Formats: sequence, structure tokens, C-alpha cells
Amino acid sequence: MSRKCSVCGKGQVSGNNVSHSNRHTRRKWNANIQTVRVNENGAVKRVNVCTRCLRSGKVSRAV
Repeated sequence: MSRKCSVCGKGQVSGNNVSHSNRHTRRKWNANIQTVRVNENGAVKRVNVCTRCLRSGKVSRAV
């Protein structure tokens, strides 16, 4: 599963861990992606959606 929202496109971002001695090592932050059942034009599909899109009502969940 790719860690990308199918609605807004939010995905994984990368950066550095910075230790107390100021050493930098690469790390990544994953978006909070949930697999939900969505009603699209009468058809029920499973899509990967971030929690912000779920909370703001950008998708209509299937019952």
C-alpha cells in the first residue's frame, strides 16, 4: 500500500533526526492513512484516505 491519500495527495515526508551532538541521520514521517470503504457513484470501493480528509468530510463513506 502506498502511503498517499487518494483525495488530497498527502504522503510521506522526509527530514533529519538531529541528535544532541548535532549528528544528522535521515528519517521519514508517514501520513496517517486509513483504508476506508467509499461510495463512488453507487459503487463501493476501498481507497486510502488521510484522517484529515475523513474528518473534514471530503469522502462519503459506505455503510
